[in-house]
Amino acid sequence: MNHRDWLLEEHRDVTRRYFLQLGAAGAAGFGLAPLWAQGAENDQLLADAIGKIEYLTPESGFAGGGRGKPPPYDMTPDQRRAVGLERETWQLEVTADPQSDVQIERPLSKELGTALDWAGLMALAEKHAVRYLKVATCLNVGNVNGMGLWEGVPLREVIWLTRPSANLRRVWYHGYNSDASKPGPGFQSSLSINRVLEDPPGEQPVILAYKMNDDWLAPKRGRPVRLVVPDGYGFKSIKWLQRVVLTNDPNPNDTYAGQNNDVDSPMKTFARFLQAPQRLKAGHPAAITGVAQVGMSGLSKVQYCLLPKGQPLSPDDPYLTRAGWQDAQILPPPKHWGGGLPDGRLPPIPRQFDANGRPLTWPLRNAIAHWAALLTAATAGQYELCCRTIDANGIAQPLPRPLPKSGRNELQRVPVTVEA
Repeated sequence: MNHRDWLLEEHRDVTRRYFLQLGAAGAAGFGLAPLWAQGAENDQLLADAIGKIEYLTPESGFAGGGRGKPPPYDMTPDQRRAVGLERETWQLEVTADPQSDVQIERPLSKELGTALDWAGLMALAEKHAVRYLKVATCLNVGNVNGMGLWEGVPLREVIWLTRPSANLRRVWYHGYNSDASKPGPGFQSSLSINRVLEDPPGEQPVILAYKMNDDWLAPKRGRPVRLVVPDGYGFKSIKWLQRVVLTNDPNPNDTYAGQNNDVDSPMKTFARFLQAPQRLKAGHPAAITGVAQVGMSGLSKVQYCLLPKGQPLSPDDPYLTRAGWQDAQILPPPKHWGGGLPDGRLPPIPRQFDANGRPLTWPLRNAIAHWAALLTAATAGQYELCCRTIDANGIAQPLPRPLPKSGRNELQRVPVTVEA
């Protein structure tokens, strides 16, 4: 059975039940009557749209690459091997910041011959490896870059190897710098030591990741080892990791700190369209599908609305809170997860799942959820189709954090022509 058939089989019944449960009155309230009375035809419209959705993103489908001249993924394997970006030559240094009074007893250093190598990391993995689902998103781009299943060793296990004893407040880390014209550390970021050592309830650990979707990291994903921060934007999850610095300096060293970005912003919750019609006929249904990023505040609803094009925003309602929003359906967990996994099955057992392979909650925070709806417009004209999320606290996107430099989550507005 191919991927599309898996998804059609899985989601057709649940979408049919969802809309049938609305009944005639409910369907009318959603702008869906009389379209759902047509039955199987509309069921197939929605099922066909849902059938194009894949939950995990294959390596080839991920957006974003990295920095450098050349970026490490454009180097040959021999070139990467020479600079420690292949498994057999990779080493990680974890040392004390010489400009602070941090105290560690056993630095992991190339000079001392104590740096962590691949064999040492795999030895830690035998006892401490974890897997979890996490979405990748850029702080300054309002779209999902990709959804991955990540595997790695918690960073805290490596930090404890250095035996820190006093005056440790922050962890600085950076990746390989391939730009010879700019000597020094490459792209860099930082975390509070407390976030590294202890996970809030329901949160996942910061990890040294070496696999995505149950395969070794590709060069473009940060091979051989990258940091993954489960609740952070992409700039926190440094690729081609080579050095960690422990410091008593409370300030961030993030590359983004000098670019007017909020460097301590957890991911936001927002919705985007995957499939939206550019043209449709008045009174005839069209399937819409989309993806929601589930950030720190969780997700309770996804909604959509159709606005007359050019309708001015009310000065006291810049976020369209009084528009005619209608609920879409948030799709359930798939059985076929995609992403290039054999038969689409997850390896055992991601941390957000129980012993039977079922998600502990759904949707998962710091991940994505897909959604779908049937759209109809009563009259011809030019419109804008919008979507938004309602988080688990009942707050509608783009609130509670609408400022763009802490993550993009503005409302998406797509032009639609409705023909008579």
